[in-house]
Amino acid sequence: MAFLETLVGWLWGLPLIVTILGTGLYFSVATGFFQFTRFGYIWKETFGKLFKKHEGEAGAEGIISPFEAVSTAIGGSVGVGNIGGVATAIAVGGPGAVLWMWVAALVGMMIKMAEVTLAVYYRSKDEKGNPYGGPTYYMEKGLGIEKGFKGWPIMAFIFGGGIFSTFFLTMQNYTVSEAVGNTFGIPLLAVSIAYILLVYIIISGGIPSLGKWAGRLVPFMTTFYVIAGLFIIITNIGALPSAFGQIFTGAISGTAAVGGFAGAAVARALQMGMARSVYSNEAGWGTSPMIHSTAKTDHPVRQGLWGSFEVFIDTIIVCSITALVIIMTGAWSSGEAGATLTLSAFEMGIGTFGRYIIAVSVFLFGLTTTTGWYAYYEILLRHLFRKNPKTKDSILNVYKWTYPIPGIAMVLLAVFGEVPGATLWLFADFTSAIPTFVNVIAILILSPTFIALVKDYRGRHMGEGDFDKNFKVFYEEAKR
Repeated sequence: MAFLETLVGWLWGLPLIVTILGTGLYFSVATGFFQFTRFGYIWKETFGKLFKKHEGEAGAEGIISPFEAVSTAIGGSVGVGNIGGVATAIAVGGPGAVLWMWVAALVGMMIKMAEVTLAVYYRSKDEKGNPYGGPTYYMEKGLGIEKGFKGWPIMAFIFGGGIFSTFFLTMQNYTVSEAVGNTFGIPLLAVSIAYILLVYIIISGGIPSLGKWAGRLVPFMTTFYVIAGLFIIITNIGALPSAFGQIFTGAISGTAAVGGFAGAAVARALQMGMARSVYSNEAGWGTSPMIHSTAKTDHPVRQGLWGSFEVFIDTIIVCSITALVIIMTGAWSSGEAGATLTLSAFEMGIGTFGRYIIAVSVFLFGLTTTTGWYAYYEILLRHLFRKNPKTKDSILNVYKWTYPIPGIAMVLLAVFGEVPGATLWLFADFTSAIPTFVNVIAILILSPTFIALVKDYRGRHMGEGDFDKNFKVFYEEAKR
């Protein structure tokens, strides 16, 4: 495992950190820091329209609604990343990791907006007329066809291979089994089996079914989790200034050893904060743009706003609440990590009953995570076998029935192989770093297209500046 730890340390070292921060800053500057200057507009166009028909949905082509898309995307990240990942970041990097998590998220809002916008713009219709898109699609059309880059298949292969490695090295089933099993005294394997049975039920109806399930579960679960966390924060409000002090001090000067915490330097806090932020909100990872690409919308940037909103909800709100609860209760220095640490913190805040409630929430969040990722793999397979519909249908059918199996394999590895959770998270870091690096390079190259789309949207829908009425907002329309 020493080699894996060294490899992950290198992958998540200065090059990738600079790439993510640099890309986020570039898109921020190029759009006039849209995520800050137009934050009110983003909020109005997303959260403000949760309970009514989306303006850009009427008559638009797509499989699921914009809200179902963002619910599936949020469900695909909230849970493992927020509950287990944030705890691991603090357990390893100290409270200072939280500040770097925030920084990555704030610039990540523009990265996510860019990749979602490009995924919708470059999406393609299958033989049934249903639209699908994502990084491999904009690599083919944007880099390959438009820019004549013949190496796009290599980039798409590396990206797809990195994403598909998580099919085998998946953390969701393990994290859920750990949280529920440790809380209720149930064998991890029993929890895992019940979990995959529910996964089969949800994915049996394909992507439309995923959207409907996510649209019902995610708002309820997120709200419940936030309320429970806020209750702990408010009842311990006196510890809030100290918690922020630990976060900022730890990010600047590191955190000394205390209790079961071994101590962490600034570099470690930076690395853990960045890694957990990307794993949580998936900005730059290229995953959620795939489900966003299937949304009914009349303009790519309109769906891109949902991508930016997704990062804000996921990290700035939900992850922050997890982090503050862990730090304010003092659980962070216990020596525990992962979902167990988060559950302990909530138990310290609202008692044993609260631990039970949060454990159930973890189960439901994990369920939306696993089913959300089902859509990502399906869309990659659709693109890979797009030229042979019969083969594609056969592959997708086999995939549907084998999808949950690797998750239980990770549980078996942890239970019978006695592999610690921290080691399993190293696998997660490895599988997220490679596709992120490739995807970020792609969206940087395609940044002129994104900036042009933002300019058009601001003129066409926000009344800010002039726009070309003949400008085509979808790639397929532009090529007719």
